[in-house]
Amino acid sequence: MRPVIETNPHRLPRTVLPNHYALELEPDLAQSSFQGQVIIDIEVAEETDTIVLNAAELSIEDVQVEQGALVQASSISFDEDLERATFAFPVVLQPGPAKLLCSFTGTLNDKLRGFYRSTWTDEEGAEKVIATTQFESTNARRAFPCFDEPDLKASFGVTLRVDRSLMAISCGELVSSTDLADGRREDRFADTMVMSTYLVAFIVGELEATEAVDVDGVPLRIVHVPGKGDLTQFALEAGEFSLRWLVEYYDIPYPAGKLDLVAVPDFAFGAMENLGCVTFRETLLLADPQRSTQTEMTRIVDVIAHEIAHMWFGNLVTMDWWNGIWLKEAFATFMQVATTDAFRPQWRRWDGFCVERGAAFDTDSLASTRPIEFEVISPEDAEAMYDILTYEKGAAVVRMLEQFLGSSQFRSGVKHYLTSHSYANTTTTDLWDSLEHASGVPVRAAMDTWIFQGGHPVVAVEATPEGISVKQSRFGYSSVDPASWHIPIIIRAQVGSEQIEKRVLLEGSQEEIDLGGTPQWAVVNAGGHGFYRVTYGEGLLGALSKRALDVLSPSERYGLVDDTWSSVLAGEIDAETHLSLVTSLAAETDLAVWQRILSSLEHLYSIADEQGRSRLQVLIRDLSTTALGVLGLEPIDDEPDLDRELRALLFASAGTTGADKSARDLAHRIFTDSKAGKDTEPNLTAAAVRVIAAAGDDSVHSELVSLYRQAPTPQLEVRYLMALLELEQVHLFEQTLELFTSEVRTQNAPYLLGAAMAHRNHGYLAWQVVRDRWEELNKKFPQNSIPRMVGGIRSLSTPVVAEEIRSFFAQHPIPQGQLTLEQHLEKMTVNVELRAREGSRIGG
Repeated sequence: MRPVIETNPHRLPRTVLPNHYALELEPDLAQSSFQGQVIIDIEVAEETDTIVLNAAELSIEDVQVEQGALVQASSISFDEDLERATFAFPVVLQPGPAKLLCSFTGTLNDKLRGFYRSTWTDEEGAEKVIATTQFESTNARRAFPCFDEPDLKASFGVTLRVDRSLMAISCGELVSSTDLADGRREDRFADTMVMSTYLVAFIVGELEATEAVDVDGVPLRIVHVPGKGDLTQFALEAGEFSLRWLVEYYDIPYPAGKLDLVAVPDFAFGAMENLGCVTFRETLLLADPQRSTQTEMTRIVDVIAHEIAHMWFGNLVTMDWWNGIWLKEAFATFMQVATTDAFRPQWRRWDGFCVERGAAFDTDSLASTRPIEFEVISPEDAEAMYDILTYEKGAAVVRMLEQFLGSSQFRSGVKHYLTSHSYANTTTTDLWDSLEHASGVPVRAAMDTWIFQGGHPVVAVEATPEGISVKQSRFGYSSVDPASWHIPIIIRAQVGSEQIEKRVLLEGSQEEIDLGGTPQWAVVNAGGHGFYRVTYGEGLLGALSKRALDVLSPSERYGLVDDTWSSVLAGEIDAETHLSLVTSLAAETDLAVWQRILSSLEHLYSIADEQGRSRLQVLIRDLSTTALGVLGLEPIDDEPDLDRELRALLFASAGTTGADKSARDLAHRIFTDSKAGKDTEPNLTAAAVRVIAAAGDDSVHSELVSLYRQAPTPQLEVRYLMALLELEQVHLFEQTLELFTSEVRTQNAPYLLGAAMAHRNHGYLAWQVVRDRWEELNKKFPQNSIPRMVGGIRSLSTPVVAEEIRSFFAQHPIPQGQLTLEQHLEKMTVNVELRAREGSRIGG
């Protein structure tokens, strides 16, 4: 047995190993309960008279083992803390095959984990129940006794006995369906490949499915509640493209017999990559393209592609233990962007990824950041891995590596990794070894510096007579421990009449790079793919700023703005320097760059005094309306999709924080036309709802609540809820907070409360609700959502409130996200310090 397993109390002993589960389940939706039986084909590795496996929130009444003879367990004991059951037998099992038989019962819970209840309301107003599953990370044990660790792989054969009026689906194809004498039906599904327990799924309810699309022999369907079939076409198109493109990219067949994409009304995550039976929030699968924004449509393709990418990276080849979660999630995030970029090249998805990478930079600039991979001992530790560092930083590091190695060699290395380890488990170094095999580059040594230590570098660039000098140090908003990285640097520079590109792996603290002369300008991190910041000497920065729109790509301009803003947060430059830069970019036309410009100005607005706010309001209004004048307020036929999203962004900014009267008047006209059923552009319509709310009164609040309750699509439901966060009148904002906590689905409410803390004037009111109802909200909301809800404190910036929040959390830890909480608290402190430095200077 491996030493790490022997010493970790949360790891099961390896005396008995599973090979196959024959699982039979009978859910009772009316009684919110289920009963079942599982027969596990096991391999006894060494003599033992006990079997230990995982079980939680289950009653296990009958246990037998068969090895020659069928023997009843002499005792069944439970350890609730470790979520395991121990079965003792009056015989000693010998090395070799055996069968373990368990009968059990459980409750369909309302916590959105394990085997749980999800509800929806039909057209007559009757509440309907679906029984569905969410097992990652360690919740399969809440549905059936199992060896619930990722390296204890087995195949699964599922049989469901359900009411004849209900649909049942699982990971495998339906093999047989038999009507039973008691009015129920028995559905038996094909065995899965060998895989981890967290990838099993079964769903039962009044559901409908689209006609299957044949994707080169793989049937693909969208499954949904009745009445939403008209919202499935875009997901079918995106799913078909993603599956076909990913099979081609990996050059490995899809590892299951069918693919169902299932929209679940209540779902704690975004989606879950169960083999052949992927579950989604409705907002991330069902949509009407004629009423959805560019952001909403992009997100749907992203998530569909992400989950299908997992069928190979995560399902076929799986991390050895939960410390390797980043490996599957970072790679799937990388692949989602690549797939979406191939699906709609005009969306320029890699340019858009700058925004997500920037959000990862933000957390990774804290002293309380963590390595991408760190030790995981308990299930709570595993839950803490599902954060921006695992997904977005991990994906950014993978993208940086791909660009440095070259896409062809990178892809060859990925195929080598997947084929070498199919149906097995791996550690991080296995991927690096495969990439080294394909490229000949010492990938492991370089990537270990990115994966096993937190933080990221800033590269300081100075011009020299021969080219440039580069020097690395660790970037931080405050004092951070020193560190160094192997940095893959791509340089583009103008030297004389020649534009040159050069690749350098910076392994030491600094290096002189020969470019053949002093550059007129130079871009370090050319393409904007590297996960590091760059600062330029005064001459180089001036040259880049003057030529930014001519010589820098959109990703590079985004990096210039983001790096400058990060220096403001770190106190290395003043806000005025940043304002000068963004003012010089007034002619910018790229969506992502504008998103960064406006979000930084909104951030400054939130910490500024009254004079500063007045100045920033004018600046935001002037920049937005000027850019709108260039772009045009009216949508143009066949214009780029991103132009429509940019127009909406500028319009919303002008009409909310900018308080522009003409924008607000136009918003009223668009809103009125939309309600009257007239054809309005979806992006502008969504922006108009926000603008209306920003100046809204009681009647606007009532109307938005009514529209939320009657929303015909999942996206519109969330859109109206988010618009309520723009309300300025205190009593209306308080009514909105009450709506979030009393009526809104628990999958959405925590995120809305977190967003409410970012309100430009009333964030403290939202914090008060979280503080005063802490115990109630913790019991009500999914546990994985609590650290995300608390993330709203990052937006608060007054010293008194910050001290109150620190004192509160000193008494109220969050076990499933304590490190994430520490990051939120530190970012709040960064905000407090920014207010102290800049709050009264901006308007001076």
